[in-house]
Amino acid sequence: MRTNIIINDQLLSEAIELSQLKTKKATVEEGLRLLIQVKKQAQIRKLRGKLQWVADTESIKENS
Repeated sequence: MRTNIIINDQLLSEAIELSQLKTKKATVEEGLRLLIQVKKQAQIRKLRGKLQWVADTESIKENS
């Protein structure tokens, strides 16, 4: 998808330097991947303590 956006030059320059990526496109795409990963992790953390684990230890032993 082609999109034109105005990005803070200082922010982009620092991101390129820190990531050592060669292009603006690669840097922006990596930033988007990281944002998605962090947000998904936050959603998973919200489930902490809300799920009940029932382990079938006999089945695990048989498959080992």
